[in-house]
Amino acid sequence: MSSADGYAGRLVFDGECGFCTRCVDWLRRLDPQGKIDVQPFQAEGVPASIGATVEECQGAVQFLGPDGVRRSGADAVNAVLAVLTGTALPSTLYRASSGLQERAYRWVADHRSRFPGTTPHCQRAPQGC
Repeated sequence: MSSADGYAGRLVFDGECGFCTRCVDWLRRLDPQGKIDVQPFQAEGVPASIGATVEECQGAVQFLGPDGVRRSGADAVNAVLAVLTGTALPSTLYRASSGLQERAYRWVADHRSRFPGTTPHCQRAPQGC
């Protein structure tokens, strides 16, 4: 993923998860310029496009940033927010959290089916999954 592609990074999420889709919908509202290319990991070739496996994508959201580094989980979320805000503050707060954000992310990810969601992306647009 490079600026030549017109994006500042690619976020890969679970397109079969209603909660994940709701979070991605929120992200898109925060990104009116479309800086982040958001793709479900179920789409053909998407995990490989960021150097990830399907298993890694099943386990946590993945983000390949403009620096060419792939991040996952809470680190990925903070990296996306850093790109969108144009500041290092989200990533700085993540590093200072002593793993708290990652533990919170893991708990939410493990229980995501219990959180309110929306129609999963792959049900909305099955041709892209």
